[in-house]
Amino acid sequence: MAFDHIDRQILSLLQADGRMTNVDLAERVGLTAPPCLRRVRALEDAGAIRGYHAELDAATLGYPITVFAMVSLRSQAEHDLHAFEEHVGAIPEIRECHMLNGEIDFILKIVAADLKSFQDILTTHLTPAPNVASVKTSLTIRTAKAVPGIPVRTD
Repeated sequence: MAFDHIDRQILSLLQADGRMTNVDLAERVGLTAPPCLRRVRALEDAGAIRGYHAELDAATLGYPITVFAMVSLRSQAEHDLHAFEEHVGAIPEIRECHMLNGEIDFILKIVAADLKSFQDILTTHLTPAPNVASVKTSLTIRTAKAVPGIPVRTD
C-alpha cells in the first residue's frame, strides 16, 4: 500500500495519541470525519496500524527491574527456533523477543518485580528451556530513550 501525505499524518498523530477522536484527527489532517475514518480503517486493514495500546509505567505497576538477556541456542533449525519463540511467548515477564543475526540468537527484554523474581524467571524458565546453550544478562541501570513506534515522515 502506498501512503500519501495524509496517511502519514494520520499514522504519526495516532502513534502519538491513540485515544485521539476521529473528529480531532480529521481536523488535524484537513479532512471531514467520514473520509478520515475510511482512511484509518484502510490503514488498519492494510496492517499499517496493528493496534492501540496504553503506555504503562512498569515501575509504578510493580516492575522496576528491566533486564536484557542474550540467548544462544544449540540448534538454529527452524523448528528449534520456533519452539524457543513459543516457549518465551508463554512467559508474561518476557516483553520482547527478537531473533538476531550473529553470535547471539535472541535478545529478550524482561521485566521483574525484584532481582529474586528475575532470578526465578532465569533459572526456572529460561536457562533450562530446551535447546538453550547459554544466557547472558544485563540489568538496566537507567533508560535514556524509550520511544514507542517508528519514525513517520510527514513531509
